[in-house]
Amino acid sequence: MDYKSSLIPDGNPMENLEKQLICPICLEMFTKPVVILPCQHNLCRKCANDIFQAANPYWTNRGGSVSMSGGRFRCPSCRHEVIMDRHGVYGLQRNLLVENIIDIYKQECSSRPLQKGSHPMCKEHEDEKINIYCLTCEVPTCSMCKVFGAHQACEVAPLQSVFQGQKTELSNCISMLVAGNDRIQTIITQLEDSCRVTKENSHQVKEELSQKFDALYAILDEKKSELLQRITQEQEEKLGFIEALILQYREQLEKSTKLVETAIQSLDEPGGATFLMSAKQLIKSIVEASKGCQLGKTEQGFENMDYFTLDLEHIAEALKAIDFGTDEDEEEFIEDEEDQEGDVSTEGKEGHQ
Repeated sequence: MDYKSSLIPDGNPMENLEKQLICPICLEMFTKPVVILPCQHNLCRKCANDIFQAANPYWTNRGGSVSMSGGRFRCPSCRHEVIMDRHGVYGLQRNLLVENIIDIYKQECSSRPLQKGSHPMCKEHEDEKINIYCLTCEVPTCSMCKVFGAHQACEVAPLQSVFQGQKTELSNCISMLVAGNDRIQTIITQLEDSCRVTKENSHQVKEELSQKFDALYAILDEKKSELLQRITQEQEEKLGFIEALILQYREQLEKSTKLVETAIQSLDEPGGATFLMSAKQLIKSIVEASKGCQLGKTEQGFENMDYFTLDLEHIAEALKAIDFGTDEDEEEFIEDEEDQEGDVSTEGKEGHQ
């Protein structure tokens, strides 16, 4: 249907609306689907694809498959360069608001021309056509109602003038709505960009935070291994000393046991001369063995390992206090550390003096 031919003559304001719905490529009313460019201008997707293909003749191969790389073309309205991804114009967002306005406009255009015999008639005066508008009651009516009927005292105006006025008002409202929708679309695009940047920034700071905590974990693991090694070394030294003492005492016990057995055998000797020949030397050996029992011993609390205890409460509190701070907080923290290091170095110098 040719909607241009159905426009109301004499410069009807609906012409202004239709001009906003004309594609700058085909110079016809937009054909759905309608796509919106990054510069906020609209095109029929078919027209957009035509100029895209013209600007990128090698974008589609002979088999009809889409190239993995994108392309670019310029907006016919503002010459803004539009960069496409591998989806081409099918990656552009549809402007559903413009499509809805086109549907409403077409419905209005189709209902505007009044066919003969279909002119609305007055309910009170069935033979009279509705040809005037009651400004007081804000309803269309007929001339008979003004002369003889319910609208005698009302102010009226020609139907066509009110019709043109309200059409103009509706047209202005639609234009205003379209402009508002364009602004909203721009805001949505800005917010989407803000959302994307926020996600990227969040990912970056998360990565940095993870790296810093991984470094802390590495320091703690290294210190843990160092301290455990010291405990293990002390344990081995103490166990070596104790095991050496056990060996010495076992050797002494073995010698004493053999002397006891020899002494018992000597006591069983019936002959006095034979007994006396070995008794003196045996008694001497037992006395010396008794004196030799004074081997090394462990001191009281030798097995104690309490001196390896750590007081990590202040470090735990410091870890709990870790939080995101400003640059001023970091500078104050660095200054406090430098002051503490200065105090320690001063105390060390005084101690040497």
